[in-house]
Amino acid sequence: MQTECSAGAYEFPASCGRRVVARFDGGRMSSDGGVILVKQADDILGLSRRFAACFRDKRHPGFVEYRVEDLVRQRIMGLALGYEDLNDHDALRHDPVMGLVSGRLSGSRANCAALAGKSTLNRLERSGHKADRYCRIIADHEVLATLFVTLFMDQHERAPARIVLDVDATDDRIHG
Repeated sequence: MQTECSAGAYEFPASCGRRVVARFDGGRMSSDGGVILVKQADDILGLSRRFAACFRDKRHPGFVEYRVEDLVRQRIMGLALGYEDLNDHDALRHDPVMGLVSGRLSGSRANCAALAGKSTLNRLERSGHKADRYCRIIADHEVLATLFVTLFMDQHERAPARIVLDVDATDDRIHG
C-alpha cells in the first residue's frame, strides 16, 4: 500500500512581520519545525518571560546583544528539542526556525548571529549569587524556586494535599 502524502501547507501565526508556513517542498530548511508549537505553549504559559524575570542583568547595556529573556527562550527551546549541550547552540544560532521562534532573524550588529552561541549561554547557566568579571547575569535562586511552585500551582484549581518531587528520572526500583 502506497503512503498517502499531503503536499499542502500549514500556516502558523505570523512572526517578525512575516508569514510562517510549513511546506514540504524544500527551500531554506530546518529539521526542528516542532519548536514552533513549543513556542506557542511558551507564549501561553509565559515561561521564558517569567523565568527571565528571576535574573538581574548587570551587563553594560551598550554591549548587550541578547537580552536575558532571549537567552532563556533560546535555551528552553533547545532543551525542548533535545539539544542538552551548549555546544549544539553554535549550529542552532543559525537555524532559521530557531531564529523565528526567538523573534530574531538576524543580529542587530554586523558581526553577530541571530541567536547566542555556547559561550554567551554559558554565562547565563553559570550565573551565581553575585556578579564577577565573567558572569554579570545574576540568578535570584529564591525567586526561581518560587516560580517553579507557582508554575505548578497555575495548572491546578486548588492546591494538592501533597506534592512528591521525584528527582530520579528512572522508574527502576532497584536503582538508587
